[in-house]
Amino acid sequence: MNNNITAVRKDFYQRIDRLGLFPLWERLHNLVPAEPAAACVPALWRYRELRPFLTEAGQLISAEEAVRRVLVLENPALRGQASITSSLYAGLQLILPGETAPSHRHSQSALRFVVDGQGAFTSVDGERTTMSPGDFIITPSWTWHDHGNPAADEGGEPVVWLDGLDIPMVRFFDAGFAENHQVPVPPLTRPEGNSGARYGMNLLPMRYESSSRTSPIFNYPYARTRETLDTLLRQEPLDCWEGIKLRYVNPLTGGWPIPTIAAFMQLLPKGFRGQPYRSTDASVFSVVEGSGSVCIAGQRLNFEPKDIFVVPSWAQVSLAADQECVLFSFSDRPVQQALGLLRESRESF
Repeated sequence: MNNNITAVRKDFYQRIDRLGLFPLWERLHNLVPAEPAAACVPALWRYRELRPFLTEAGQLISAEEAVRRVLVLENPALRGQASITSSLYAGLQLILPGETAPSHRHSQSALRFVVDGQGAFTSVDGERTTMSPGDFIITPSWTWHDHGNPAADEGGEPVVWLDGLDIPMVRFFDAGFAENHQVPVPPLTRPEGNSGARYGMNLLPMRYESSSRTSPIFNYPYARTRETLDTLLRQEPLDCWEGIKLRYVNPLTGGWPIPTIAAFMQLLPKGFRGQPYRSTDASVFSVVEGSGSVCIAGQRLNFEPKDIFVVPSWAQVSLAADQECVLFSFSDRPVQQALGLLRESRESF
């Protein structure tokens, strides 16, 4: 290209820039790449390194003062955006004995995965559920919710859970609203376990019609999930890529518990060496039991119980288990499926 053509084009670009325009041909390959160019990068947070900072945060500020005492897990490539992937937020929340995290509601949907401690509770629209390690708990969009913990003399102990929200996704659409309740702890209107009895036993109330795309049960107990994984490990062949992997479902529809966030639990038997795979839904993993390693885009990360790691979109990933492992994970798969964007690749060697 001769200098005269270059100068003419440069002048043209400068003149149209004043009108908020740019030439697509100069950026086409960046806007429409041959394959995903993930904004986030592989990362692992070691719980034994994070736990002292959670303890210190508990000494610095109360749950009521903070509203939510959370240390946000920011992806190293997305600092300042409160994002663990481009579409998802994650943080570790601590509630101490005798504390209350006051009631509020927001457009963003949330999941809670209990990591450490037990006996704390969360209430959603008038029903309370007690938390145990490994429980998967959901807070639907725009539902009143608060958290609490019995006093120490009543058996309360520090409890930590992983928060997963669609904050970046809602922010992208400029669709976020929030509201504080008039009282920190609204009165309960249903006994604990009511939603599980009504909707979680393959039975439904007569003439029930769902008014929401979110699951009507909001606690999926780990004890039941673990028993299911053990049964399938004995009775079913292993998947060469993911071991025994199950997805949480809305019992009314068979769809996802949350319209924007998928959640999974998987079991890797001792000695498992998974084949590599790729998927466009970037995923956040929390190690429930066991130790092993994950290889992400050629980078090997060793994990142990309570660690958290993230796999970027379309990164090649393979899992290995030194001991029998159980992994919880979540991603934006429901949105990608709804939009026809989800793509997967399973590789064999």
